[in-house]
Amino acid sequence: MSLLITDECINCDVCEPECPNEAIYQGDSIYEIDPNKCTECVGHYDAPQCVEVCPVDCIPLGIEETHDQLMDRYLHLTGQA
Repeated sequence: MSLLITDECINCDVCEPECPNEAIYQGDSIYEIDPNKCTECVGHYDAPQCVEVCPVDCIPLGIEETHDQLMDRYLHLTGQA
């Protein structure tokens, strides 16, 4: 499972441009994260950039996927797999 934006999102627009995988998009009422594109910034940064910039902390860190699983997704998305 990738990161998830909770309903505390205030649609401030700061997370979307920070995502290196373009996994964040405007949903019906709040921003959402495409789980097929989210690598929690593994392969790009040391920490998820959306979490770093969110002013209301509406993107809690999960421990559902391992670093290896996230790296595999990164390699697939970047054509390195």
